[in-house]
Amino acid sequence: MSESEAGWVPHSAHWGAFHARSDAQGRVQTRPHADDPDPNPLLGNFEDALRHPARVTRPMVRKGWLDDGPGPDARRGQDEFVPMEWDAVLDLLAAELLRVKTLHGAPGVFGGSYGWSSAGRFHHAQSQVHRFLNVALGGYVRSVNNYSAGAAMPMLPHVIGPLDRVAKQNVTWEQIEAHSDVVLAFGGMALKNSRVASGGVSRHVERGAMLRAAQRGCRFVCISPLRSDLPPETGAQWLPVTPGTDVALMLALVHELVTTSRHDQDFVARFCDGWQPFEDYVLGRSDGTPKSCAWAAALCGLSEQSIRELAASLPGKRVLVVVSHSLQRSEHGEQPVWMGAVLAAALGQLGLPGGGYNYALGTLSHYGRRDNAVPVAAMPQGRNGVEAFIPCARISDMLLHPGEPFDYNGQRLAYPHVRLAYWAGGNPFHHHQDLERLARAFATLDTFVVHESVWTSTARHADIVLPATLTLEREDIGATSNDPLMVAMHRVAAPHGQARDDFDIFCELSRRLGCLDAFSEGRSTREWLAHLYERTRDGMERMGLAAPDFDAFWRRGELELPQSEDDGGILRAFRKDPDAAPLPTPSGKVQVSSPVVASFGYPDCPGHPAWLPKRYAPDARHPLWLVANQPHNKLHSQLDFAAYSQSFKRHGREVCTMHADDAAARGIADGSVVRVFNEVGACLAAVRISDEIARGVMQLPTGAWYEPVRDAQGRLFCAHGNPNAVTRDFGTSRLAQGCTGQLSTVQVEPWHGALPPIRAYTAPAG
Repeated sequence: MSESEAGWVPHSAHWGAFHARSDAQGRVQTRPHADDPDPNPLLGNFEDALRHPARVTRPMVRKGWLDDGPGPDARRGQDEFVPMEWDAVLDLLAAELLRVKTLHGAPGVFGGSYGWSSAGRFHHAQSQVHRFLNVALGGYVRSVNNYSAGAAMPMLPHVIGPLDRVAKQNVTWEQIEAHSDVVLAFGGMALKNSRVASGGVSRHVERGAMLRAAQRGCRFVCISPLRSDLPPETGAQWLPVTPGTDVALMLALVHELVTTSRHDQDFVARFCDGWQPFEDYVLGRSDGTPKSCAWAAALCGLSEQSIRELAASLPGKRVLVVVSHSLQRSEHGEQPVWMGAVLAAALGQLGLPGGGYNYALGTLSHYGRRDNAVPVAAMPQGRNGVEAFIPCARISDMLLHPGEPFDYNGQRLAYPHVRLAYWAGGNPFHHHQDLERLARAFATLDTFVVHESVWTSTARHADIVLPATLTLEREDIGATSNDPLMVAMHRVAAPHGQARDDFDIFCELSRRLGCLDAFSEGRSTREWLAHLYERTRDGMERMGLAAPDFDAFWRRGELELPQSEDDGGILRAFRKDPDAAPLPTPSGKVQVSSPVVASFGYPDCPGHPAWLPKRYAPDARHPLWLVANQPHNKLHSQLDFAAYSQSFKRHGREVCTMHADDAAARGIADGSVVRVFNEVGACLAAVRISDEIARGVMQLPTGAWYEPVRDAQGRLFCAHGNPNAVTRDFGTSRLAQGCTGQLSTVQVEPWHGALPPIRAYTAPAG
C-alpha cells in the first residue's frame, strides 16, 4: 500500500520535509523524508497542534475597541474579546482601513509580519500582507533587516559584500569535509540552529559533514560560553570566552600574528584596503593600548598562553573563521562581523576552498550549500509607494516616539507616526526586547490587526484577530534557492473551526475595497501554485531537463532540482582575479578600514573594527551574564504549546542553565524554580545545573510564550520564562540599530512563592 493510499501526504516545514496524516480527532503522525540523514525532532510538535485549545477558532474583536472605537488604549493585552461573524468583521476592518487611509494616508499603516510563518512560497504570510497593503492602500511603513542579523546586514556591504553572498554563496559543508584544517567557530555552530531553514530543508547534512571533517583531522574550536554550541561529533576544543568579548580575542590573534610576522602580508597588500590605520590601532600606535594577548586575556576570561597557542596554530593551515548571528545580537554587534573578515584576511585565507570567512555558517540550513541552478518563485509583493521605514528592532521606539529623529547607516531619519499596524505570521512578543515596553508601545495605536492561528501574546494585544490556518491545513509549494527538493505541500487536515487562509482573507478584504482583481489576478490558490511552479519548470526546460507539468508534480509530491557548481562565490572569484572580479565595496577590496563608515562619525561604530566596552556589564546588582539564545525544542516561539516543546519544560516553565558554582552561591538546586531579574523586569524559570556553561553566565532560551502577571508589590513579571521580559531594548549602534537581545545582565534568586498557573495557551475571555 502506498503512502498516499494509507493517508500519508507530502508536506514541508522550516525544520524539514516529511509525510503526514491526521485522524478524526486531529492527531498528526509524521514521517521524515526518506532521504534525510538526520531528521529534525521538531516534527514532533505537529502531533497535537491542530486541535489544541490555543487555536483561534473564529474572528474576535477586542471589547474596548468595539465599544469605544479606534484609539490608543492601555487595556490591550488585558481586555475581553467579542466573537463576530466573518462578513461582519471583514466589513468592520475594511471600513477601518479606509478611515486610516483617508485621514493619514498609507504612511499611517505599518506592515509588520516579521516572522517565519509557513515554509510554503505562496502562503508566506509576510508576502501576502505586504502585497495586500501595496494593492489596497498604495503601500505601508516597512521594516528593514531582521532580528537575527540586524547588525550584519547593513555592516557586511561596507566590508566585503552583501550578507547572502558572504553567508549563503561561499564555503559549503562539502568544502569543510574535504579541505578545512581549522574551524574557528566564534559563537559556535549549534545544530539546533542549522537544522531549520525558512522555506524548508530536505536533507540535514551538517552533523555528518562536521563528523567526517573531524575524522579527517579538521580541528574545531568552539569559542562560546556554551560548550553545546558545537556538537560532540566535532571533538571541539572549548574556549569558554566571556560573553561579548570575541572581538578582543580576534584583535589579540591579529596582534600576535603581526608582531611575530606571521600574518599574510602579500595577501593584505593585494586584496585589502585600509590595513595601516587598523594595524596602528592593533599595535597601540593610535591609542596607546596594544591589543596583545595579555590585554585580551583580562577581558575574555582566557589565559594569555591559550591565546598565544591558538594564534600560533593557525599560520600555514586552511583556516575557516565563522562568526555566528548570536555575536551581532548585542551592543556593538557590528564589530565581530567586521573583525571576523579582517582576521581571515590577516591569515590570507579568503576565497580558498574550506577557508576564509563565512559569516553565520551553521546558523541556518540555508548556509553551506550549493545554489539551485533553476529559480524558485515566490508570491510577488508589488510596489510599496511609501518611502518611510524603520530597522525592524526599533518598533517600540517608532510607536512611542513618532516624529523623533534617529540615525541609520549614515542617514538621519525620523520615526513615522503609525496609527494602524497589520501583522500576519509573526510574533513580536517573541522577537522583541523589554516586553513590558513593547506592550506600552502597541497601546499607542488606533488599531492593531493580527492574523493568527493561535492565541500568542501578540494576538492578545490586538484589536481584531482573524483566525488563520496552520500550514498542515493549506496547500502550498515548499522550496528554497539552495535545497534540491521542491515539495508539493498537500493539505493534511481541514481547517480548524472557522480558520481561513491569509490569501482568502485578503481576497475578501480586497473585494470590499474594490481591488480584488489586482490582488488575486483572477487566480485561486491552486492556480497560483501552478503559476509559481511554472517558473521552475521553465528553468528546467531551458536546461534541457525533464520537467513535469504542475498536475504531474502535484501527484508525484516532489521534484529534484539541479544545483550549480560549488564555485565559492564572489570571494573565490575575487581571489582568483581581483581586477576582473572586484568585491562590491568602495575599493573593490576587503575594507579593513572604511572611510565611508568613518565619515558617519558614529562613536559606537568607528572606521575600523574595534573593541568597544559595553554600557551594561555584570556588576554588584546584576552580576551574571544572561545569554538569551534560540531554543532547541521549537523554532522561535512556534508551537510552544505542542507536545515536543512541552516535554522539555519543568514545572510548566522554560528551563535555564547555570554553572554549579553560581547556583551553589545562591542556594539554588537543580530542578528548582528561580526568579531572574534586573531593572527592566523579571521572569521565572526552572534550573538545570551544568558544567558545560562558563562561570558567571546563565542561559535562558527564547520561545516561551509571554505570561505577564503581577507580584505582591504590583510589579509585572513573566511567569513562564520568556527572557525578553528582562532584555534591554536599544540598538547595536547608530549604524545598524540592530537587536541587542542576545546578552543582558541579571541577578538570580530562588523562588519561594506559589507558582502562578500558566494560562498563556488558554483563549482570552470572550
